[in-house]
Amino acid sequence: MKFVDIKNMTFEELVRKKKSMKEDLFEVKMKHSLGQLNNPLEIRAKRRDIARVNTALHQKMK
Repeated sequence: MKFVDIKNMTFEELVRKKKSMKEDLFEVKMKHSLGQLNNPLEIRAKRRDIARVNTALHQKMK
């Protein structure tokens, strides 16, 4: 996900997006622990997307 797309979202949308992304990250981590994940780099991508949303949330709070 690109930061430009995230930057244009409202605060409420960002909060909802962050919650759903955290749930997705949990599911991917569980799949990885069970050996069902084909691409372990997916975990890194999910964490970085969450960090982008957190950055946008902090910018909106100012």
